[in-house]
Amino acid sequence: MWIPDKKNQARAERIEWEHVIPAENFGRHLTCWQAGGRKACKKDATFNQIASDMHNFQAAIGEVNGDRSNYRYSLFTKAFNQYGKCKSAVDFKARIFQPHDEIRGMIARTYLYMSDKYKINLSNQEEKLMRA
Repeated sequence: MWIPDKKNQARAERIEWEHVIPAENFGRHLTCWQAGGRKACKKDATFNQIASDMHNFQAAIGEVNGDRSNYRYSLFTKAFNQYGKCKSAVDFKARIFQPHDEIRGMIARTYLYMSDKYKINLSNQEEKLMRA
């Protein structure tokens, strides 16, 4: 049984739509983002097209989505004890997130699709991780 963090009780009990590639990761290269982040991009057609691409959305437990923030994906642990039966992990200090095994392929396909479709540059590390 999953026992959520009490400060995130409400989010732990709901499902949210999550960007697989966080908005910051694709937005930060746009002029609007540099002028004021997500708020400044509200009326930018390019940002809105990328941000609303349904291929970049997946359902997620709210607390896990909140804890994941805009952290990079990584493989860093074999011990999953933060979210009960949800075998995901967050290293808050290193700002990395490890998704559970069953969704890694979907994440990789999403990253590669979004990179190709919108010319989003992946770091060498991201590219290697997604291809692996």
